[in-house]
Amino acid sequence: MKSYLAPVSFAAIGWFLAGLVQAAATYGHHGRALLPDSVVTPGIVATTDTHVVCHRSTKTLRHTTEATKQRVYWEYGIAHHRTGEYEIDHLIPLELGGADTIANLWPQPASPVPGFHQKDALENFLHNAVCTGGIPLGEAQHAIAADWYATYEALLAKGRSP
Repeated sequence: MKSYLAPVSFAAIGWFLAGLVQAAATYGHHGRALLPDSVVTPGIVATTDTHVVCHRSTKTLRHTTEATKQRVYWEYGIAHHRTGEYEIDHLIPLELGGADTIANLWPQPASPVPGFHQKDALENFLHNAVCTGGIPLGEAQHAIAADWYATYEALLAKGRSP
C-alpha cells in the first residue's frame, strides 16, 4: 500500500502541538512600555560581585541557543515575527550580573517606544553607574528586574539620559 503522507520533522510536530496549548506569559504594561511576565521571567542573578561585573566581558557568558530563543518566543505566544521586531533580552542584563537562563529571558519588542533600544541604553548607563560607584549593584539589579521602565523614567526625571 502506498503512503500519501509527506515526511514531517519533529520540529514541525512540536510547533503544531505548541500551537494547541495557550502560552502562559503575558506582557505587563507601564505607560507605553511593555514589561515581561514576572512569573515566567522573574529575572535571575548570576553574581552580586561588583568586581566581577565591572572587570569581565559578557562575551564568554552569552550562550543562549536558537532553541532557547524559540522557546522564549513560544512562552509569550509569538509564533511569527520580523527581524528586528523583538530582541530576546536578559531582564537583568549580563553586564549587571544577570544569568544566561530562560527565567531571565523575554522577547522584548522594539515598539512601542520605549522598547529594547531604550532598555539597552539603560543597561549601559546602569553598568557605568555601578562600576563608577554611583549605584550599588544589588540596587541596579533589583530596579531593572522590578520595572525597567520606571528606572528609565526616574533617570529622565533627574535629567540623566540613559
